[in-house]
Amino acid sequence: MDNITLNGSTRVYYVVGDPIAQVKSPEGMTAAFQAKGVNGVCVPTHVAPADLAVWMQGVRVTKNVDGLMITVPHKIAFTELCDEISDTARFLNAVNVVKRTADGWYGDMFDGRAQVTALRQNGAVLAGKKAILAGAGGAGSAIAYALVEAGVAELAITDTDAARRDSLITRLQSLNQAKVYAGSSDPSGFEIVVNATPMGMAAGDPLPFDGDKLTSRMFVGDVVTYPDTAWLQKAKAQGCQVSNGLDMFAAVRDLMVVFLLDD
Repeated sequence: MDNITLNGSTRVYYVVGDPIAQVKSPEGMTAAFQAKGVNGVCVPTHVAPADLAVWMQGVRVTKNVDGLMITVPHKIAFTELCDEISDTARFLNAVNVVKRTADGWYGDMFDGRAQVTALRQNGAVLAGKKAILAGAGGAGSAIAYALVEAGVAELAITDTDAARRDSLITRLQSLNQAKVYAGSSDPSGFEIVVNATPMGMAAGDPLPFDGDKLTSRMFVGDVVTYPDTAWLQKAKAQGCQVSNGLDMFAAVRDLMVVFLLDD
């Protein structure tokens, strides 16, 4: 990045997670702030779950910090660390962005809207389709909710934590907008197949679904912020259209910038 303003008046925005080395936010968010004429920078911050509440106490008294971006595994924990959260964040019990306001710290959740935007921008049609999603954590919950809001007819959800999966299914069923149920590793019969787990961040990770069951009629998405994970490589080899985690990141970045800079 060229001509970045960094001085005593710079406003600070943290991205906090554990681990943190994988995040793409610092450069992209900083560039987005400065392109809008805002003297702000995004700084990666590595905080363990046990230290998160203490760290947030320090943030509250640091007067030049205006916002936070929340990544794994802190999205659920942050619902209790904000002074107020949006209806979406409350329904999902997850937060991925927080801003300082006159009344305190306000959190919202954009992962779901960003994934739906990325899928659509890459050619996916969601209304009336059958979708299957791996992951019922912070990002997965948000994406599941957004897929239902986008009009999918059916949504199957898989997760290694059955209680977490079932809790999400029950909450989504209460909306009475789509058929929502537990899925498996077999994507057969679905038209939208999305990975919302960290699988793919590390070399040798297993695939979130049986890749051999993918067909060219399926649209495949991923949240991992690499352009070509093993999951997407398999999907493309099977003839699928795809949307990668960088596409989702670009969409969530745009939503976050508007949120953080809006008074």
